[in-house]
Amino acid sequence: MSDVKKIVVIGPESTGKSTLSVALAEALGTVWVPEYAREYLETLGRPYTQEDLREIARGQLTLEDKLAAKADKVLVCDTDLNVIKVWSHARYNACDRLITESIAARKYDMYLLTNIDIPWQDDPLREHPSPEERLYFYNIYRDIVQNSNLPWVDMSGAHEERLKKALEAIKQHILS
Repeated sequence: MSDVKKIVVIGPESTGKSTLSVALAEALGTVWVPEYAREYLETLGRPYTQEDLREIARGQLTLEDKLAAKADKVLVCDTDLNVIKVWSHARYNACDRLITESIAARKYDMYLLTNIDIPWQDDPLREHPSPEERLYFYNIYRDIVQNSNLPWVDMSGAHEERLKKALEAIKQHILS
């Protein structure tokens, strides 16, 4: 597990993170970690609270650890706890200490930042559809990856372009 390189696909809502994560895992012959928040929120039956974000963070880390043991060289993560931190600040103007400490403790090897250049897909779990909101959150995620001291690549264009660009970047920075 310690030899597994972790690639995080990060970005605002409805920017193709899951689609890219699935395609990357398939192309690399490995597994991917889905966004635990989706599973959690789909069964919640009520609006989420700040405490739920803590539970989502725990679930995400547990799922990541479980799937890292099954990964072949690379683990593709469809999010990391930075996303939960951004949600928490946007909604509650604060973030639980467990989340921030876990962000500091977790190590990843590369970020793929999904751009807002694809059309919004409506979904009951998504909250920020306006172009201004999408740009606002994209800029937050761009700041996160720029300050991560890790290689990162902006994923723009159609799905096929994103996948090709991601695979090239992974070969250059991770599998070289």
